[in-house]
Amino acid sequence: MAAWLDWLRAQRPAMEALLAELVDVNSFSDNPAGCTAVARRLDVALRALAPELRGGPRAGARAEHLSYATTAAGAPTLLIGHHDTVFPPGTFEGYRSEGDFAYGPGVLDMKGGLVVMAFALGALSRAGRLGALPLRLVSVADEEIGSPDGRTVLLEAAAGARAALVFESGRRGDVIITQRKGTGGVVARAEGRAAHAGNGHADGANAIWALARFIDLAQRLTDYPRGVTINVGKVSGGTSKNTVPAAAECGVDLRFLTPDAAEAVMAALHIAAAQAAAEVPGTRISLSGGVSRLPLVRTDASAALREAYAVHARAVGLGDGEAPLLGGGSDANTVATLGVPAIDGLGPRGLGFHTHDEYIELPTLLSKAEALARYLDAHAGA
Repeated sequence: MAAWLDWLRAQRPAMEALLAELVDVNSFSDNPAGCTAVARRLDVALRALAPELRGGPRAGARAEHLSYATTAAGAPTLLIGHHDTVFPPGTFEGYRSEGDFAYGPGVLDMKGGLVVMAFALGALSRAGRLGALPLRLVSVADEEIGSPDGRTVLLEAAAGARAALVFESGRRGDVIITQRKGTGGVVARAEGRAAHAGNGHADGANAIWALARFIDLAQRLTDYPRGVTINVGKVSGGTSKNTVPAAAECGVDLRFLTPDAAEAVMAALHIAAAQAAAEVPGTRISLSGGVSRLPLVRTDASAALREAYAVHARAVGLGDGEAPLLGGGSDANTVATLGVPAIDGLGPRGLGFHTHDEYIELPTLLSKAEALARYLDAHAGA
């Protein structure tokens, strides 16, 4: 172990250089060229660091995903990342570092996690261990929008896996995530009948009025004790104040703790749509979308996986606690639906994901990579 640890501990400049390359390319989920460019740059790095991996870029509906595996026999351990971000081109750009801190779009969520995975595998390759470990690695190009296309790649890689490790943003204290709410999204579209607000008001059917009634009913479905939240976060409609609006729509975010709650919320939203439209004659409301990720539920198996990983986190001076329930979903939710034990939040420590203040603590690139390499060396081939 000493030889490959010495190699890894000398890699901080190389790790930061790769991170800067990845962050400097805008990879907003709806920027397919940028997402593919980041995927291909990461592919070059993985081929150089871990030549035992087989696979590479895979065409997707929007951009290229990455999928790799070693040839070792046995139930594989799955490493998961994503290379898209939430920042449209021109809104937050460029990598910069100051001392032990690095800033930029995706530096924490989650290009830093991609670097952690790549160099951990590089260390195992130099130790002559990587080829003997049954491993799979996936990075998708659409996680920030729910992995609608990447889901297929993820589930294919997760089939038969013994464990899944997800390298989303590292939290304060290096707490390890074992549970997340399920997530979903719905667009409600109201249709009415246009009319002149002065000369023909009675001839119109106000779509905004119907949608407002739906919004009120939908928001009332929030039930904090049951862990259910509904948030109408975007509304649009109408053409002018003196025209009865013929169309309006809103975007609805859903969060829930159990699969049963997800079904109940969707059923309640359809009832709300029908009720709201009935209260404004001449209108109708249709819903599209639905549940995107079922909850990541803490199980005995995922708790045991967390503790096994925590042993190696402690060994390199990291925190080893367990995170409380999180409201946001990730691809850990997706693979857990197959019964694969999953833990998350294993990327470098930092703050500010999804904001222009996003940063990581650079020394944790190295410590998180070392913890991963130690864990895989001890457990992936067992």
